[in-house]
Amino acid sequence: MRAVRAYVGLGANLGDARAQLAGALESLARLPQTTVAAVSPWFRTAPVDADGPDYLNAVAALTTALHADALLAALHAIEQAFDRQRPYRNAPRTLDLDLLLYGDAVIATPTLTVPHPRLTERAFVLRPLLALAPDLVLPGGHRLDAFWPAVADQRIDEVCPPNVAQTTPAGRAPGRPKPARIPSGDRSVYPPDEGST
Repeated sequence: MRAVRAYVGLGANLGDARAQLAGALESLARLPQTTVAAVSPWFRTAPVDADGPDYLNAVAALTTALHADALLAALHAIEQAFDRQRPYRNAPRTLDLDLLLYGDAVIATPTLTVPHPRLTERAFVLRPLLALAPDLVLPGGHRLDAFWPAVADQRIDEVCPPNVAQTTPAGRAPGRPKPARIPSGDRSVYPPDEGST
């Protein structure tokens, strides 16, 4: 199977969220036929439609030859390794991994919906995803950045400046990940300063 660009949302709001996101990235890098091409800055966000402490969120861009269902199963296995519990909808979590996009595929099965059905409604997804692929066009032809104004009032604060350790699987020194070349004309950049759109 030909490799595709997939985007995975990461989030945690229980325990040591920084360690859990870092561990999740290491686990993603160990998946077969998969590389972590880029990682967004990390953001602190308020829970949406839920209670509990603030979340730490990021998005990882993967290059993978895994089928979408196999990738989803791998994400669930990583969540379980971090003791993810699902006592009720939108419960606080040690780790949440969401398959946001899988190439330009549109998937609707009982176990998987891609693009993620709430991708365009959450600042904690849009802001880090736009940091990685600011010119991204969703399946169906809509530009991702067109959805930002509708979520711009959701609180989201960048919490991973260059002096905070954030290493990539390639072992780069702490700091922001090196921008990666995104296929199909997208380019990696970092997000705008707070308050800009």
